[in-house]
Amino acid sequence: MLPTIPIASGTESSDNKDMVIGIPKEIKEQEFRVAMLPSAAYQLIKRGHQVIVESNAGAGIGFHDEDYRQAGAEVVDTHEEVFARAGLIVKVKEPLPSEYPLLRKDQILFTYLHLAASRSLTDALLATGATCVAYETVEVNHRLPLLEPMSEIAGRMSVLVGGYYLAKHNGGNGTLLGGVPGVLPGRVVVIGGGTSGVNAARMGTGLGADVTILEVDLERMRFLDITMHTAHTLYSSEASLLELLPTVDLLIGAVLVPGAKAPKLISRGMLRLMKPGSVLVDIAIDQGGCAETSRPTTHHDPTFVEEGVIHYCVANMPGAYARTATQALTNVTYRYIEALAEFPPLEAATRQPGLAGGINIMDGKVTCKAVADAHGLPYTAL
Repeated sequence: MLPTIPIASGTESSDNKDMVIGIPKEIKEQEFRVAMLPSAAYQLIKRGHQVIVESNAGAGIGFHDEDYRQAGAEVVDTHEEVFARAGLIVKVKEPLPSEYPLLRKDQILFTYLHLAASRSLTDALLATGATCVAYETVEVNHRLPLLEPMSEIAGRMSVLVGGYYLAKHNGGNGTLLGGVPGVLPGRVVVIGGGTSGVNAARMGTGLGADVTILEVDLERMRFLDITMHTAHTLYSSEASLLELLPTVDLLIGAVLVPGAKAPKLISRGMLRLMKPGSVLVDIAIDQGGCAETSRPTTHHDPTFVEEGVIHYCVANMPGAYARTATQALTNVTYRYIEALAEFPPLEAATRQPGLAGGINIMDGKVTCKAVADAHGLPYTAL
């Protein structure tokens, strides 16, 4: 049986029946997510489009080639064939250098890009001439709907992996976050009260930890105070962090400036205040990280130690729970894939207005101001 997805309103096929949608296998290390479920492929094919899927693109999480064939998709053997034949490439993670030459001017690329954190990727995509649409900057009513499900997973994961690395045999200080009767729980500090921060706090309080959320938006803090009865809120400032850090067991960086590089809120000197064997989970690493000492790691080699603090900085955290993440991602991307398949990008953005913020590069120009500002490049409004 095909996994289900929400179906956008209106099921009649568009007049545009010639879009070829390509789903390549992800080649980033330890990345098992796939950009489209068989059910989504089925719905697009029903609307008159052609879907090409690279062999074994979803096999690692139980979505096999035969599932896609039953949905009506064509399964092909090579990465190169997917890129060569498709007008719309739908991925999960940003292209890697071996994929740059496969992109071309008449293509649309729809994926997580995080361009503000990588000048080399930005330059490479500008050179292709392709229209590059980033999941993480699609914005609707001041929300980032394509980033939210991955932020939810990363936030919940952050407490799980943080608690794991606090174990003494993993190099941690030996603190059990939930404590036991007669022993105080571990202290968790979450920097940022957005989607990932809230989900981190929910997991922390669920385990019985002492959780504090640092936030600068007073209305957001009022909301958190009302809805998260066992977590504390504190106005985020350097002084607040300096006061808390000596007592923290698990520090979670969950700050986000949409489309832009993450601000460096945690300096090396601040880390020296933390207890040896405490843990930092930097969820913001996709956008460059919020700690001076952070650098991207992989699921294969996820941690390193700086100033006595264990750093977990995996750049594709939701990839650890790839089946859940794939289902959650397809739930929110489908309506935008449908729009990009059926209309030129600018017209698609009028029908799904959130796409306007998602178009980061078009015609060899940067069309996202945050990306242009991050790299000192000219900005061209759509």
